[in-house]
Amino acid sequence: MKQKIGYLSIIVPSYDEAKAYYTEVMDFDLLEDTDLGDNKRWLLVTPKGSAGTGIVLTEAVTNEEKQMIGNQGAGRVFLFLHTDDFYRDYDNYRKKGVTFLEEPRSEPYGTVAEFQDCFGNKWDLLEPS
Repeated sequence: MKQKIGYLSIIVPSYDEAKAYYTEVMDFDLLEDTDLGDNKRWLLVTPKGSAGTGIVLTEAVTNEEKQMIGNQGAGRVFLFLHTDDFYRDYDNYRKKGVTFLEEPRSEPYGTVAEFQDCFGNKWDLLEPS
């Protein structure tokens, strides 16, 4: 059997705020933004040029969901963004105000730096070796 992760979801405070952040600041592609009724949308983004897993941006509704915004990884790196040019993306994100939590470092597996999106989720920007 062949399987893959198709989508994962990130809980966000607002569909429109998340759409703007991920498409304008992180330069992700918007694949779909469909109104599902009852104040719900299917909002799907992927990193530019990606053929991999998509991210469904899900607006928090309940108090429990709202408390999870930015902490879906329980304070740890939650998402790993691979790139073919680390310093291109690192410099571009810094210019756009993305908060890096450390300086870039070389590891046996590649060049990496941890950053935080505007909602508090921790990511690794990683150019694999």
